[in-house]
This record gives sequence, structure tokens and C-alpha cells, in this order.
Amino acid sequence: MRYFLSFLLFFPLLALHAQDEEVIITIDTLSQKTFMLTGNGGNIGIYLGPEQVFMVDDQFAPLSEKIKAAIATLTDKPISYLLNTHMHGDHTGGNVNFNTDETVLVAQNNVRKRLKIGGEEKLKANEITAQEYENTLPEITFSEGLTFHDGDETVMAFHVHNAHTDGDAMIYFVNENVLHMGDTYFAGRYPYIDLGSGGSIDGYIAAHKKALLVIDAETKIIPGHGRPSSKAELETYVQVLEDIKDIIQKEITAGKSLEEVKNNGNLTSKYDSVYGNGHINPERMRETVYKSLTGSK
Repeated sequence: MRYFLSFLLFFPLLALHAQDEEVIITIDTLSQKTFMLTGNGGNIGIYLGPEQVFMVDDQFAPLSEKIKAAIATLTDKPISYLLNTHMHGDHTGGNVNFNTDETVLVAQNNVRKRLKIGGEEKLKANEITAQEYENTLPEITFSEGLTFHDGDETVMAFHVHNAHTDGDAMIYFVNENVLHMGDTYFAGRYPYIDLGSGGSIDGYIAAHKKALLVIDAETKIIPGHGRPSSKAELETYVQVLEDIKDIIQKEITAGKSLEEVKNNGNLTSKYDSVYGNGHINPERMRETVYKSLTGSK
């Protein structure tokens, strides 16, 4: 688990630069004004308002120029607000390049706290400059929620507690009926729940249920990773997670050890062929749920 977190936060520079040559930024049109950009890292959301442009997440720093070029095919307006759904580097790495006098960074309070800790360590190690450190940090933060108004559009950012991390926010473009869920949703694959950064299986499921209260059958969902999704697919996903949680809890109640649960492929076999082919394989999924339910890291 520690290796996987390191992969997200501190992707080796040589490997990233090599992959940068191959990465293509693709654009999915979700509505007349909202788009999903896919490259290498978390999915990016773009909303083109009558007055302002909103961006949600920014992938890795070496990809920023490619991302800017893709956005330029959609609009020539500057980005007014860049919202981080959480603190992981595949969603915030580009902060340093997008944070300008024209663009304001916004995130939940804990995102800034965690980015400060990581940035201060890099600053002490002379891995970044003081200006680069400042550019990584959100300038506006919120506790539970924040609302933007742009013409007739309402943009809602709301905190969901201890889901993927302790600083997750979902971004809902109300009139466009598009919800960016960040890494509280890995469409079509098992999720990465960062227990070391405040995530939990209970919070993850609760975040989905909160999203389901907000959206309707026509809502387009931008997941943190995976293809654009829908309410029906999210409902199925919640059922899968609840079932896996119940299965693992029964094993815990029966006194089974972590190793026994990790190595028992039968426990999640009915879901593994569909959801077990991403970064989180079935064994790691069982391990994460077990550790979350038992309070271990």
C-alpha cells in the first residue's frame, strides 16, 4: 500500500518524462459546456461558463502544456478557478503550472494541509523552489462546502468525509447536471482507498450515497479514473462495495486473519472479473477493506 501511495505522490521523474512523450490528452464532451479530459492521472473536468472557466484537477506537472493545448481547443478564455478534488499528485501535480494571477486554486481544508506538509519536505530537500511551493497550494479553502455562481450556472463544491482521503470534494455543475467525483469513484474498477490519508470503506460508501442524493438518472458523472459514468452505474457500484464490506466483516467476526482474507480469492470472486483489473487487484481490495474495518493501517 505504501508503494502505491508513493507511486501517486512521487512518480519517478525519469519514467514520467518518458511517458510524457506518449501521453495523448483526449476530450469527452459531456454537455454543451462541460468536458472530461483524460491523459495520465486523474480525469480533468472543464466547464465553460459565460463569464468564467472552471477546471477540476490537473494531473502531473510534466503534462501541463499538453493539457493547456487541449483546453485551448475548447476556449481561449483563461481558467478562473482550478478546484482540487483531493491532494494526490496525479490530481494536483499540475497546480504549480496552472496557478497564475488569472487562476485561483480551491480545495477542501485538508488538501492544503497535506500539500503544505509534502511541499515543505520538498522545499527543505531543495527539490522545489519557494515560488513553486507557493504555487502548489490552494488559495481558497473550505470546510464543508462552497458555491460559485456564473451567470445562470451554480457550481457546488462539497466535502465528503474520510472516503478516498480526509479532504475529498465533489464538484457539481447544477444546470449542466455534471458531477465530478474525483477519486471517490473509480468507474469500472476497484477503488484505491488511502487509509493512511484518512480514507475508509465506510466513508467511501457514504460518499457515494451522498452523491446519489444529489444526482438524477440524466446526470453525467466524471470519475477520478475510468470512463464517464451514470447514476445507474454508481448505484450498482455501491451495491458491490456494500456486499464486499459485508463479506469481509463476516470473516473478521469469524476470527479470520488479514492473511487469510487476502489470500481467499473466493470472497470477491463474483466481482473480480469486472472490477479487479485496475491498479487495485482483488487481493489488495480485500486487504484494504479488512484494514479499514479493523482500524489498522
